[in-house]
Amino acid sequence: MSIMVQSSKAHDRSLGEWFYDIQRSSIKLPRFQRMEAWDRNRIASFLDTVISNLPMGVVLILQVDGNENEKFVSRHISTAEPEKEGTVTQHLLDGQQRLTAFWRAMHNNYDYETFFVYHPEFDPRSEKAGEEVQVFMKPRWFDKQGRRMPLWANDPRSTLERGLFPISLLRPGDMSAEISGWLANATQHLKPMGGQDDAFEKLQAYMTLQEKLKDAINQLRERVTHFNLPYLALPAATPKEVALQVFINMNTNSKPLSLYDIIVAEVESVAGSSLHDLEARLDSHCPYSKRYAELRDLILSTSALLQDKAPNNRGMIEMNKQVLVNNWEHLERGLERMATFLASQGIYDAARLPTNAVLPVIAACYELIPDDGDYRGKAETLLQRYIWSAFFTDRYENSSASRAYADFKALKVVLQNHQFDESHVAKVPVLDRNEYPLATVDELLAAGWPKSMGIEARGVLAVTTYLEARDFADNQPASYQNLRQREYHHIFPDALLQEAELPSSLALNCALITWRTNRVIGRKDPLDYLKERVDWAGEDTVRQRMRTHLIDYDRLAEAKYGDLGDAVEVEKLRGDFDAFLRDRAERVARAVGDLACGRHPDVHALWQGAEVEEA
Repeated sequence: MSIMVQSSKAHDRSLGEWFYDIQRSSIKLPRFQRMEAWDRNRIASFLDTVISNLPMGVVLILQVDGNENEKFVSRHISTAEPEKEGTVTQHLLDGQQRLTAFWRAMHNNYDYETFFVYHPEFDPRSEKAGEEVQVFMKPRWFDKQGRRMPLWANDPRSTLERGLFPISLLRPGDMSAEISGWLANATQHLKPMGGQDDAFEKLQAYMTLQEKLKDAINQLRERVTHFNLPYLALPAATPKEVALQVFINMNTNSKPLSLYDIIVAEVESVAGSSLHDLEARLDSHCPYSKRYAELRDLILSTSALLQDKAPNNRGMIEMNKQVLVNNWEHLERGLERMATFLASQGIYDAARLPTNAVLPVIAACYELIPDDGDYRGKAETLLQRYIWSAFFTDRYENSSASRAYADFKALKVVLQNHQFDESHVAKVPVLDRNEYPLATVDELLAAGWPKSMGIEARGVLAVTTYLEARDFADNQPASYQNLRQREYHHIFPDALLQEAELPSSLALNCALITWRTNRVIGRKDPLDYLKERVDWAGEDTVRQRMRTHLIDYDRLAEAKYGDLGDAVEVEKLRGDFDAFLRDRAERVARAVGDLACGRHPDVHALWQGAEVEEA
């Protein structure tokens, strides 16, 4: 039977059967599962559902072909520790909270709660018509003498006088002795003495009460034992990564587990180390790494590459967790240098990073790059070529993890040869210009607003921050600190372009600059618009600052418009805007060509080249 057929069909199973499976340890929990999470009220609600015989959702199991074939390190359900280990036949993937609550309630072994069944027929104080049998939860605490309070909850007579009996009496299996013992203790005070005049009548009443209690308990026991909790089963042949993905998708907690949560538990089980502690150490040693992505994502994806696994869910699941811990110093060093390298390329945070697929590749490559010397410079030039090619080709638009893995494997081969040359570099897929040419001017013209997730759009902005993208007002070069204070700014005002029905939210119409307090968007000419929002510092000064954004000040100075109701003015705006975009696109393309070849584009050279061409 195929996985799809077998796992999509629900199978009936009674709580009695689930109980026996837990009891003989044939069903266990993968170690990655969280511990108990339900609060007392949710447990009581679940138990109410059972004794009311109401329907409940399905449980998910992974079948296991014996202890030696367990796909995951496993543990017992909480407090279920059989004296003799049985053969494991099932791993419980979804349903832990329900079955744990059931098992523990059937043993009433919670420290701070005791669960009872309230039966109004046996409550002498009850005057409510139509009151139903229900679960009653009594909070418990310990006094200074260590006694479990309230004391009445320990006393069968006192509980029966409240119409209660312990829910543990409903436990599947042979409970006759325990039930008889509890009944005897609960009703002993009602048993008549032999010398009483009405001893016979009292004895009959006593025996009738016991029989009624026993019948009520047994009826509920039958209901509990045969209560149907259906399950879906993944066959034992299900690949580990598939089972984990199904588990994540079906997890019913209010806060579902992530892959990182699972690997945390696996690391603890296999390596005896806390991944949370290691993450905290990484944060302390490499504080800049988290500017580019969540540390846990960087940990998993980079660790996968360090073990020659793809930086995706499957690779992260398959990697050896002991080796993950053993590689920790390599991981820390790689992530620290990754952050330094990206900053050297003018990329300072996740918000300005064109694609995060390059992060684990860069970090893992540093395992092969020395701390200093000529070879470090040569290797980092190769990394520069890699990231800018990733930003300005279409290689990472789809299947980015698998393509990052392929590029990493090729880069690793190149870096292992200190004498590598262009013939070796050309074998890195993303650097093959026949397969992955750099974006053309026309493609750059189509790039959208860089605040979104478009790779080329953010790439355009990244070129300007590489060139320092000096602020128009304070002349500060781009940095992690001041970029956080800047905003995405339309160079040709949005309102102006909308009036002419022209698209405004393009990467080439964007600059990251600070704003003045006045943010009223008006239909202004570009230069007037800028002057209102920037503390102007003189024409020549601002011209030089704009050049670090690859923006031509003189083109903006000429972009002046009257009434856009006039077709001539609209056509002029259209022509000026198109010319501005194309001029900027050509400069970006030249800069990208330098970066993707490992050269440093120089702002002055970019503008001098244009001036020579014009002359």
